[in-house]
Amino acid sequence: MKPASASFSLFRLATPLGLAFLVAATSALDQPAADLSPGQTLAIVRRPAPARFNFGPLRELPRYNPDSTSPFQVDLRSRDVAALDLTGRVSDLLHADFDDGPRWPAVLPAGFEPPKFQKLGLNPGLGVRQLHRRGFTGKGIGIGIIDQPLLVDHVEYRDRVRLYEEIHVLTAEPNAAMHGAAVASLAAGKTVGVAPEAELYFIAETHGEIKDGKFDWDFKPLAQSIERLLDLNRQLPSANRIRVISISVGWSPDQKGFAEANAAVQRATREGVFVISTALEQTPHLAFHGLGSEPLNDPDMFESYGLGSWWATSFLNGSRRFPPGQRLLVPMDGRTTARPPGAAEYVHYAGGGWSWSVPYLAGLYAVACQVRKDISPSRFWETALKTGRTVKVTHGLETLELGAIADPVALMDALRKP
Repeated sequence: MKPASASFSLFRLATPLGLAFLVAATSALDQPAADLSPGQTLAIVRRPAPARFNFGPLRELPRYNPDSTSPFQVDLRSRDVAALDLTGRVSDLLHADFDDGPRWPAVLPAGFEPPKFQKLGLNPGLGVRQLHRRGFTGKGIGIGIIDQPLLVDHVEYRDRVRLYEEIHVLTAEPNAAMHGAAVASLAAGKTVGVAPEAELYFIAETHGEIKDGKFDWDFKPLAQSIERLLDLNRQLPSANRIRVISISVGWSPDQKGFAEANAAVQRATREGVFVISTALEQTPHLAFHGLGSEPLNDPDMFESYGLGSWWATSFLNGSRRFPPGQRLLVPMDGRTTARPPGAAEYVHYAGGGWSWSVPYLAGLYAVACQVRKDISPSRFWETALKTGRTVKVTHGLETLELGAIADPVALMDALRKP
């Protein structure tokens, strides 16, 4: 498995459109900025302008390499592909990332259906919408998110953003980012999210600075952001307090701010707040992984899921294989999320990373908090592993078991029991 470190999450999702562009745009004069709510209030301190993505026409369709761990191999987001002949390229297109921006050719190859892919990707899957129909939506539960600047007014979550602040945000990041909108919608979006009636408390934060054209990691601002959410949490009514914080990045001992980040997580644990990050395996020592899925598979069928796009090779060759029951598995690939250029725009990601799994887990924990007020992270995790499903994966002549895949319906039913 990829280590639970900062490099994983940002390599898979944030760096290509986040930090890479930020490094290119930042000058030596740029300084981190902070903007907090005044006094004891909870406020939306800024509404970042919509992102501006327009990458023009694409001259040639990229080819997908299943042996590569590089993200966005067939990246069609905000590209004009109308002039391309896509005949015979469906195998590559099945791995394409695309949004509402592409101009498509008049004829698309059979089997590539962008509108259908997007619609299926909106479904959190694994029976989550069955829970919603039963009223288990995370209603009233607070979810804290620390990520890149948010398009506050996106239709997926705008009615439930209770706080938007910024801590150590670089001045080269004036606009909303792709990552912030995505994770907010995956956790609590009204159609995309696992907890569509949870309340959002969002802090935009940059864990480092640009120095000499390179990103210099420093997790002290992340620790400050966790502490800020915990301080604000004391002002909230007990029934609506933040119960979980979603952070789609991790930190390792060789990085600045490691001790501060861990100390902030320890404080959160003492105060009954579950911090879910890509460093989860080193904080409360809980392991998860993200699942793969083909674009036309039914998201609610457990058999639709398999090995994640970026870790399939290491699992199959046995170098990083794990037996069922050791890791909690949740959807990762084939998701459709909010897109920051417009308040009603969406983007479909054929592949994904742990960045997409973290807010899914946070949303699931928020629903668990609604179902059982006294839930703890350890009980949630233990029950999720016990109620999880196992599926078969075929590799040549070998049949392998993959589990435990979270079963949200069985999990919540088990948690409701005394």
